[in-house]
Amino acid sequence: MNLLLKGEFMYTIKNVSEMVGLSSYTIRYYDKCGLMPFVARNKNGVREFTEDDVFWIEIIKCLKNTGMTIEDIRSIVDLSLKGDHTKDERRTILLEHRKKILEQIEDLNSNLKKLDAKIAWYDNNSISCE
Repeated sequence: MNLLLKGEFMYTIKNVSEMVGLSSYTIRYYDKCGLMPFVARNKNGVREFTEDDVFWIEIIKCLKNTGMTIEDIRSIVDLSLKGDHTKDERRTILLEHRKKILEQIEDLNSNLKKLDAKIAWYDNNSISCE
């Protein structure tokens, strides 16, 4: 259920879960780890997510899916909360992470070539039992 609050749509954790493809449990875990201090709660303590919150969760998911640690993600979130003067520091963290991803892609491509060569060997040199 979407709620309208102060001219902005507010989403429930179930909505957000469906929108970003993460379980409600994972979203709660990320919140507990300090990755979502920006998410507001209503008078009953229920999380109410905005479009900006959903965007941040998608960024968190991307960083986590590409191997960034919870600690490093929390550093980016903490720096973001400190303001624009931390942009360069956040950019540096993301550039380093990007470099690691590119190295992983290179390694994966190398391993994929080896697998393809082995598969080709099986395709061309299979032993027949006939």
